[in-house]
Amino acid sequence: MTTPADPNDPNAPLPVPDGPGSSTAVLERSEPETQEVEPGDHERFSHYVRKEKILESAMSGDPVRALCGKIWVPGRDPEKFPVCPICKEIYDGLREPQDGED
Repeated sequence: MTTPADPNDPNAPLPVPDGPGSSTAVLERSEPETQEVEPGDHERFSHYVRKEKILESAMSGDPVRALCGKIWVPGRDPEKFPVCPICKEIYDGLREPQDGED
């Protein structure tokens, strides 16, 4: 005769399910949240980025900096969003770029 396992013992064997009424458990994994994206109106626009930076990001997965200064990893279809007005002004020569390059 075997004694029932203590349910509080972490080394105790798991009970064998009785049949079709068995259930599964979901383990939630909490991962640290890194926020490389600046919140706000920047998320509603498509941004201008230097061509070579887009290619580098596509190859490495590293974030890019838009002309307006927004930092993010490109991954959405830019055709679905209006152009960032600050990026457009910079592109048209009305402002200085804020992407750290000349």
